[in-house]
Amino acid sequence: STLCPQWPYCRKRCSYCSFNKYVVPAVDEAAVRASLVQEARTLLRLSRVQSVTSVFFGGGTPSLASPRTIAAVLEAVAGAAHLPAGTEVTLEANPSSTSTLRLTGFRAAGVNRLSIGVQSLDDAELQLLGREHTAAEARRAVEVAQRLFPGRTSIDLIFGLPGQSRCAWARGLEEALGLCDDHISLYQLTLERGMVLAAQVSRGALPAPPQDLLADMYHTARDMLVAAGFRHYEVSNFARKGALSSHNLSYWRAEQYIGVGPGAHGRFVPWGEGGCSREARVQTLEPDAWMQEVQSRGHGTRKRVALSPLEQLEEVLALGLRTDEGVTHERWGRFSPQLSLEAAFGEPGQARDLEQQGWLVLDSRGLRCAREGLAVLDSLLPDLLYQLRR
Repeated sequence: STLCPQWPYCRKRCSYCSFNKYVVPAVDEAAVRASLVQEARTLLRLSRVQSVTSVFFGGGTPSLASPRTIAAVLEAVAGAAHLPAGTEVTLEANPSSTSTLRLTGFRAAGVNRLSIGVQSLDDAELQLLGREHTAAEARRAVEVAQRLFPGRTSIDLIFGLPGQSRCAWARGLEEALGLCDDHISLYQLTLERGMVLAAQVSRGALPAPPQDLLADMYHTARDMLVAAGFRHYEVSNFARKGALSSHNLSYWRAEQYIGVGPGAHGRFVPWGEGGCSREARVQTLEPDAWMQEVQSRGHGTRKRVALSPLEQLEEVLALGLRTDEGVTHERWGRFSPQLSLEAAFGEPGQARDLEQQGWLVLDSRGLRCAREGLAVLDSLLPDLLYQLRR
């Protein structure tokens, strides 16, 4: 099982972000720390997890938390379950909060992998995204991180910005490759309601990137990264020298994960409460309300829904097909002992058609996307889910 503690605070609201995050004048860190520790203990007890296979500090901007807070959460995890030596512990970090001193503190606290939100190496693009760092600061942050976490520093980049050309994107990626470690995540900018950027695009102040250009940018990036020795192991993720994120992989393999902190999501079986089916859980969004709930009842779970066997299979399919290994027969069988992959998708129907068209592969290893299928997975899924429901 993996643990995902959330630090909900940011210094600034980025123009493209729709996550649960709060910009406040002052954070009572001791109170937040105590609540994170208490909720982690409670949920680990409820889930009866024996061993934690990875920890991922997300946000918000968890690099704004102090190393003391990170250490306290990890100590709580080690006290409530087994945290094997060498377990992957990732911290998401912004270039503006990654001084050598801070990162050394995080390393001493137990962090051994860093995911840096570079987003772009172009100052005009960073301004458009509302980032608080410059391209020079991003480069410096990656260099500092690589000295402290060699081979375990990942960078995030965003493509498909309004007005961005394929050439500009390829140039930026080329520069990132010169700087980058062994893991890189690429995200297409999605414009959702409530974002500053989305509003600018919808009122015509900024151009919306055309769909074929976005596809082109994705293919260009994939070809460049594969040529540079990266394995395209998930729709948005690339790794070389075996530096795959074990946290990410366990998520796509539909293993249990426990979300801790305001707005965190989780999927686990609450054995400790007498539950016997997997639940989707969401913690209370607003940090102060969440802290009050944790203080009064040990956790701030706002919403919990038991997932039906069909819903679990839908998740196994939708998550597993994002990876280059796909859904293996063994993993499918864990969730679906009665209906094999072969029985569900091997018969004439949507899946067989998609296989004949070269988008999917079903063989002795399992069901997965062909190389071209990964790029258009979102358009393949509705057909597959329809066939599964039938």
